Amino acid sequence: MGKPVNLNRFRKNKARAEQKARADQNAVKFGRSKLEKSLEEARATQEKRLLDGHKSDE
Repeated sequence: MGKPVNLNRFRKNKARAEQKARADQNAVKFGRSKLEKSLEEARATQEKRLLDGHKSDE
């Protein structure tokens, strides 16, 4: 005869595994490295500075 299995533990482990898989997919889809974030911020700052330089004082 087999060993008794706790179905609640099995269900929770399965849910955790599914959440981990979903989190990994989102990390690949949406995640960016610190370097990418800082580079994007620097570019946005540069574009804003360039745009502000073209404003007229009328």
